[in-house]
Amino acid sequence: MTPTQARLVKESWAKVVPIQDTAAGLFYGKLFELDPRLKPLFKSDIQEQGRKLMAMIGTAVNGLDNLPALVPAVKALGKRHVGYGVKPEHYGTVATALLWTLEKGLGAAFTPEVKAAWTEVYTVLATTMQSA
Repeated sequence: MTPTQARLVKESWAKVVPIQDTAAGLFYGKLFELDPRLKPLFKSDIQEQGRKLMAMIGTAVNGLDNLPALVPAVKALGKRHVGYGVKPEHYGTVATALLWTLEKGLGAAFTPEVKAAWTEVYTVLATTMQSA
């Protein structure tokens, strides 16, 4: 991940924060559309889960300037996800749902460069989670 990619992710995330409840709803709607078998993995209230998701993404985005400090938290998240029943193949579905959500939420601001930056960041984070 380059400094430019980190900047693009941070700048675009700042535009998502004001619509984070809507973004979370879009994300989970798309995720369950892509793979309805994932729905039973979410046992708590989906709105509360959406708030947790947005907070986690925010933490990750804010930590992009110091990846070594972020890695332990991301690995711990990966370990918890195994306990929830998340499988390696689910990460691709989540990536698709996340990028789709960002495209819908950001509109014209979701440029090819922004998409590439988010793809790189997600890949780094997902790989780190899975390595745990």
